[in-house]
Amino acid sequence: MKRLHVHVSVEDLAQSIRFYSALFGSEPTVAQPDYAKWMLEDPRVNFAISARGRKAGLDHLGIQVETPDELEQVYGRLKEAEGPVIEEGETTCCYAKSEKAWTVDPQGLLWESFLTTGESTIYGDDPALDAARNRQSACCTPPAPQGVCCSPKPERDASASCCGPTETA
Repeated sequence: MKRLHVHVSVEDLAQSIRFYSALFGSEPTVAQPDYAKWMLEDPRVNFAISARGRKAGLDHLGIQVETPDELEQVYGRLKEAEGPVIEEGETTCCYAKSEKAWTVDPQGLLWESFLTTGESTIYGDDPALDAARNRQSACCTPPAPQGVCCSPKPERDASASCCGPTETA
C-alpha cells in the first residue's frame, strides 16, 4: 500500500512540532534536532518537516511504497509521465535508508518516489535532490561538473542544456 509523502521546510522546528502534533493528534514518530516526521494512518501520509536552512514552505511531495514491486510500478509510472527521472538508488536521507528516484512536474514541483529500507542515525546527504532543485531553475551558465550529464529540458530548445545528473528515459 502506498502512502503520500509531504515535506515542509520550517523556520521554527519546535513551534512547528507543537502545531502539527496538535493538528494530527499525535507526537512525531521521528524527532531530531532538525527534522520531525509523522507516519499517519488517517489520512495515510508520511508528513515531514525540517529546519535545514531552506526557504520555509512546501519542500517536495512524494509517494512512499512498502515493497520493491510497488517501487518498480511507481518508477514505471514516472517514465510514462515523460518528465526527467533522476534515479538515486540506495541512499541515506532524512534519518532513513531508502531507495529512491526524483522527478520534477511541469510546474517545477519536486516529487520523490521511495522505499524505506531502514533507519539511520544521520540525516544524510541527498545530492540527487540538490541536483533536481538546481535543474528546475535557470539553465547552466558555467559548464556542468564532470560526471554530470546535461540534456535539454523538454520545454526548451534542444540546443539549450540544463544542469542535472544523468537521467533515465
